[in-house]
Amino acid sequence: MELFQLPFTHIPEFWASAGIVTVMILIILKAAMTAEGPTGWVRRITGPNGKWVFAGLFIAWAVVFGIGLQLVPHEGANSPYGGLGLIALFSGFFIMMGFLWAVIGE
Repeated sequence: MELFQLPFTHIPEFWASAGIVTVMILIILKAAMTAEGPTGWVRRITGPNGKWVFAGLFIAWAVVFGIGLQLVPHEGANSPYGGLGLIALFSGFFIMMGFLWAVIGE
């Protein structure tokens, strides 16, 4: 029953996650509907200078999570440290895969 009350009890969290999901769906939809090849922002990150975009993303990722993971408490079962660490793990993996793809693809 608590799941159905979520939009009313945790309003900012619910709408933030709904907004993120909507953005992800729109990006996937746009990628699926583009059959003629890369356009716009895709050309920028896959071009010769794409490695600089991903290098900047990696540096920003390292700074944000390097500082962010030190600011949260590390003790107890309800600590947000594990959740933030998992987000850092996945986002760092995809940023580094994009960086490798941009460097090797050149």
